[in-house]
Formats: sequence, structure tokens, C-alpha cells
Amino acid sequence: MISLTEIKKLEPIYSGKAKTLYKTNDPTKLISEFRDSLTAFNGGKKSEAPKKGYYNAQITRKIFVMLEENGIKTHYVSMLSDVDMVVDVVDIVKLEVIVRNIAAGSITKKYPMPPGKVFEKPIVAFDYKSDEYQDPMINEDIAYALGVATFEEMADIKKIALKINELLKAYFEQNGFLLPDFKLEFGRRGPNKEIVLADEISCDTCRIWDKETKQSLDKDVFRYDKGDPTQTYEIVARKLVPEIFK
Repeated sequence: MISLTEIKKLEPIYSGKAKTLYKTNDPTKLISEFRDSLTAFNGGKKSEAPKKGYYNAQITRKIFVMLEENGIKTHYVSMLSDVDMVVDVVDIVKLEVIVRNIAAGSITKKYPMPPGKVFEKPIVAFDYKSDEYQDPMINEDIAYALGVATFEEMADIKKIALKINELLKAYFEQNGFLLPDFKLEFGRRGPNKEIVLADEISCDTCRIWDKETKQSLDKDVFRYDKGDPTQTYEIVARKLVPEIFK
């Protein structure tokens, strides 16, 4: 058994839009490297933002630790460096789980919902993770038919997502932010295929608004040319992970 202090970063095995996964000398662990890459509109718009990977990695670390302390199981293990996160090997469920508290973004374009509408109950939606099919919305029956997830797994994922939403809303609000919506990914861990939270929770995967001004403090700043992404992500990081600025 390799101790965390002995884990070494080996060759890359996958490079996504904002992170690269690496093998390690422990077959049960991977390293997720947070990069400064920015993409929007399914990769149609690309750029780089200095320190963006650092801020996202540190925000994700802080949030994953908070969630673990509140009973949410994640793939997070530890940090190897400021941007390198040691995570458990999981079999990613090919779903993007979107939780919505306030109408914003695509839901206001696809449905008659005015931007800013506060939902009486959170909305949980599932998209099929597929660039080829442009991440279409999916329900439990289609997920089962595709072999993406069982009915039991879908129910479990929705329950966990709603619990995460409760914790995140309170956490963000106490730091002066609103959380209109966010994206989650899950994976199966170990021989028992335990469902755990994976990927990240950061300014890339959350829609974050200033509580008073409703100013966007997330990737929408890059997506719609609303300002400087690095400065924006720093605003959030200074509230959520103030310790990294000391």
C-alpha cells in the first residue's frame, strides 16, 4: 500500500476541457490537474486565464472537504500541489446532473421562465454526457435503456444532488453569494460500485451571483465577455478560500 506522501504523477491518460487526468504509482488513485484553460459553447470559444486552474482547484478542495464533513462521499483524497488533486479511481457515470434554484441560462431559452425566477423547489435535470450528441437531456428510462445507470442509481444520485444543493446554498449564502444553478458528476467507486461525487465544484461548474448586486462571478464572465475571468474567480476564491491569500 502506497502512502499519500509517496504518490507520484505519471503519464496523462485523459485531457478534458479544463483538467488533465494522470496515472499514479498507486492503481487506486489518479491525479486531476486543474488547468488555466477556458472553454464555452461546447468548445466553440476557447481561451486561457492565469491562475484560473489554481483558484478552481482550491475552491473544489475546500468544498469537497466541507461536503465530506457533512456526509457526502466524494472522490477527493488530498492535494499533491496547488493544482494537482489526488482522487480515487472511479467509473464515471455518463451523466451531467444540473441542479437549479433560480432561472438562468439555457432554461430561460428553452422554457417560458423569466430570468431570475426563484424556484419553489429545486429542479434536478440530467444530461447525457456525450460531445457527439451535444449532451442531450435524459430521463431515468432513457438512462436505463442506454445502460448509463440503473433506476436505483438515478434515485440515489438525485437524492445526493439535492443534499449537496442544501449544503452549497447555505455555504455560498454565508459568503455573500447566490447559487442559481450548478453541474455535478458522479462515479462508481470500488467493487461495491458505491456512488460518490466526482469531477469538481468551482466557478467553472457553478453559476454564482453576488447576493446584493446579482453580478455574475463565474464562467458566464468569459462566456458573454462580461469582464476578466481571473479577477472574477479571485473574488470568489477570496471569500471561499481566504487562507490561500495569507
